[in-house]
Amino acid sequence: MSNALRSVAAFVAGLSLLLTVLSLVGCSSKMKRDPFAGLGSPIYKGSGPLPKGGGRYVVGEPYEVAGLWFYPQEEPDYDKTGTASWYGPQFHRRMTSNGEWFDMEYLSAAHPTLPLPSYAKVTNLENGREIVVRVNDRGPFVDSRIIDLSKKTADALGFRNRGTAAVRVQYIGPAPLDDRGSHLAAMNEELLRGTPLNRMIAAANGARPGPGLAVASVAPLGQTMVGEPLRPIAPPEPGYFIQVGAFANPDNAERARFNLANLGQVEVTPVSASAGTLYQVTLWPPSAGVAGQTLSLVRAAGHPDARLVIAQN
Repeated sequence: MSNALRSVAAFVAGLSLLLTVLSLVGCSSKMKRDPFAGLGSPIYKGSGPLPKGGGRYVVGEPYEVAGLWFYPQEEPDYDKTGTASWYGPQFHRRMTSNGEWFDMEYLSAAHPTLPLPSYAKVTNLENGREIVVRVNDRGPFVDSRIIDLSKKTADALGFRNRGTAAVRVQYIGPAPLDDRGSHLAAMNEELLRGTPLNRMIAAANGARPGPGLAVASVAPLGQTMVGEPLRPIAPPEPGYFIQVGAFANPDNAERARFNLANLGQVEVTPVSASAGTLYQVTLWPPSAGVAGQTLSLVRAAGHPDARLVIAQN
């Protein structure tokens, strides 16, 4: 074989090896991408209601979708506001990122980075509705959106017909793998009771309130609970409080207290006025450092006249 032919053969062999390596790297890159309930994921072939729970616990490695990189991680203090969207029929009965089955008629959600499965509280900042969801999937893969909710969740939060909504997403903690729906229902019952987020899972597990746990007692709408004003568990940090408003109807005051319970310590105080008794709603932010952000969330929840007041020592 001439030197020229040997050079060509060596070049072809080297090119073939390079292409093989690049192919393997490409496959490895694809394997690192977290699966999600997309059109390519497995579909449930059984009949009847979809099984609930199951799957596996997963955080996952960083992954790329449509040119965007996402970095899953444990975030116990995750609390963000942004845009929510919803997904439904196209993905119904398909496998989620952690191996569960997506049911559009279940209170579930997809999140790009939170651990799976986990619980998160989602609040629609446009109407004040809130709910606890089971996060068991990855998505949405759009930079401006922070969570993708099931059809039923979008209905519960009142934005399905609009498609998107401004929401607040708060991480609660890991969800049990074997829940068939009863534990998620218990979590939402605790939400209605006003249980603090950091005690909701224990309360849903049947733990009784102990010292330092204040479980808000919320009356059904139409009933009045205003009597002795609520007091913070501990003296709030000196600095600021938010004057939410004064209501002639005590039911409206209770409704405001219930809707704002997870933004801080909220109290309702009867106040005598020339027009009769008014029910004043006051919120103490968790710290002076987040007072301004909390005020914005209070206003977004339907109280545009709320104002920040310097606490007098």
